[in-house]
Amino acid sequence: MLLKVLGSAAGGGFPQWNCNYRLSRSVRSGEQGFRPRTQSSLAACANGRDWVLFNASPDIRSQIAVTPELQPPRDGKLRGTPIRAVVLTNADVDHIAGLLSLRERERFVIYATDRVLKVLEQNTIFNVLDPHYVERRLLPLGGVIPIADSDGQPTGILVETFSVPGKIALFLEDADRAADGFGTEEGDTVGLRIFEPDVGSSAFYIPGCAAVDESLKARLSGAACLLFDGTVFTDDEMPAAGVGSKTGKRMGHLQISGPQGSMVLLADVPVGRRVYVHINNTNPILDEGSPEHHGVRANGWEIGHDGMEIKL
Repeated sequence: MLLKVLGSAAGGGFPQWNCNYRLSRSVRSGEQGFRPRTQSSLAACANGRDWVLFNASPDIRSQIAVTPELQPPRDGKLRGTPIRAVVLTNADVDHIAGLLSLRERERFVIYATDRVLKVLEQNTIFNVLDPHYVERRLLPLGGVIPIADSDGQPTGILVETFSVPGKIALFLEDADRAADGFGTEEGDTVGLRIFEPDVGSSAFYIPGCAAVDESLKARLSGAACLLFDGTVFTDDEMPAAGVGSKTGKRMGHLQISGPQGSMVLLADVPVGRRVYVHINNTNPILDEGSPEHHGVRANGWEIGHDGMEIKL
């Protein structure tokens, strides 16, 4: 199976359109050691033909434009796509807005939890995805499901879904329920194990996660690859940068650094490759010359970038 990181940044991308923080200024001006990044998305293919997207970012059109494998074949029909399905890990804008760009009456399937499917149902703008062409299928929590195309033909990819600590999408927050996570419920944020039938190796895709416990560590043990939430390096990163008041915890993301950060908490989990994705534009690991970047690399982590390929 081949995995391709389509977008490695958090919401807003890198640089964010209105951000004048030093990191965004550096990448915007083309300084060495800074790579532009689009918003969070992953693609997978098990048979060299049929592709499954994991999340559909607002940047999906530009991501397809630089990924030949996701484009109509040169000798194909006048309209067509090798994208057979989109699997959603939550209802964040940076993970569902790209669905609106896939509205040209092309057949594919959306897989999501009941909570996320209800978000799509209640926001009628998503009806531009004609249900006669784009079927919505339930992604069961805690189970394994084969990802199939609109005709029910297998793509060769299986997904196991499990809840992870996270937060309801920003635009769905209930301010009156701030004390209990603004209305967050099970199924709002999930992690995925991505694998093939009869193949031992697995990849885990967890672009949003607010905590690491022993059950998650046990689940990840022995994985060939882990793509994990790298949103912020420190919990107070955005307030310290002066660009916002929200901490990583408030946004539903675990920081990388410190004794309660993901780098320490996952250090003893045996994983073949470990890659940070969903990286916010304030995160200093985006500066390839920074101590934070080198520290992450020295601890065995790779820093995801657009176009990154992982073969399992």
